[in-house]
Amino acid sequence: MSKYENISLEKGMYGVRGKTFTQVLEDLDPSSDYIGTSLDGLDAFSRQLKRFDIKVSGSGSDTVDKFFSTSSSAALFPEYISRAVKQGMERADVLSDIVATTTMIEGMDYRSITSTPTEDDKSLKVVMEGTTIPQTTVKTQENLVRLNKRGRMLVSSYEAIRFQRLDLFTVTLRQIGAYIARAHLMDAIDVIVNGDGNNNPAPEISVSTTGSIKYEDLISLWTNMAPYELNTIIAPTASMQKLLMLNEMKDSSAGLNFQGTGKLITPMGANVIHTPEIKGEYIIGLDKNCALEMVKAGEVQTEYDKLIDRQLERASITSIAGFAKIYNDAGKILSYA
Repeated sequence: MSKYENISLEKGMYGVRGKTFTQVLEDLDPSSDYIGTSLDGLDAFSRQLKRFDIKVSGSGSDTVDKFFSTSSSAALFPEYISRAVKQGMERADVLSDIVATTTMIEGMDYRSITSTPTEDDKSLKVVMEGTTIPQTTVKTQENLVRLNKRGRMLVSSYEAIRFQRLDLFTVTLRQIGAYIARAHLMDAIDVIVNGDGNNNPAPEISVSTTGSIKYEDLISLWTNMAPYELNTIIAPTASMQKLLMLNEMKDSSAGLNFQGTGKLITPMGANVIHTPEIKGEYIIGLDKNCALEMVKAGEVQTEYDKLIDRQLERASITSIAGFAKIYNDAGKILSYA
């Protein structure tokens, strides 16, 4: 009998500090032991699904009730929910297009670092023999990163969902993940625009004509980003419409590309992100490689006690994250209000 079939599953595996349920399983049942076998490519959690013959996707997927056929298999249910929610977050993910780095922490207190170079610091000078080498100062931020808990409450009874197919239930969980991902995106944009609490709102660039965007304004944004790269533009719906109405965005090749693939021709080659959740008459220019740090206090969390004990009336699914600026000048606002 294989090792994975002898593992004792219980609630306490969800409470190991700094580790997810799957990571705890991997410690007990390393995937490296299965290289070259029929189970190669499955992680420890997937092997447990195989152990209890639980199919979570496809036309032959099992019902929710299959998880609760034994007390051991019931311990897998919270991890299934967390994974489905994370899949939804990944499908709706925009943060990877604007976040330079992600930091995982244990606890709720985190102080980021920053560097605010002057114009003199940004210039590359010749260092003569015996002279002082130019310095770049890196320091910790004065205030802690504000972490926000985002999530949804799964409101249902076990009796209501026990006979539902898992592939259908997964669709609902993925949508919860998409909601959480968009909420984190709103937090990230708020930090870019208003700062992270360390007196560092994004610098603003004036436009040539109030109430409209002209191509020359985008050029101004591009030039003002130097020495950073303008590789990302974030635009609410009203601003997105104005961008698409620019003559430079409506030439024949742009139209054919948009109509055929749904992909936009973008100003200066920047990736344009449409964010209908935010309102306002502005666009954000960003160098995604050095503007923003994402801080996460663990992965997606579920109320495993209620889920394992089949008390699903109100079980929360949450994710805790915050954002900090790295280089403030790496994100700027073009406001045309």
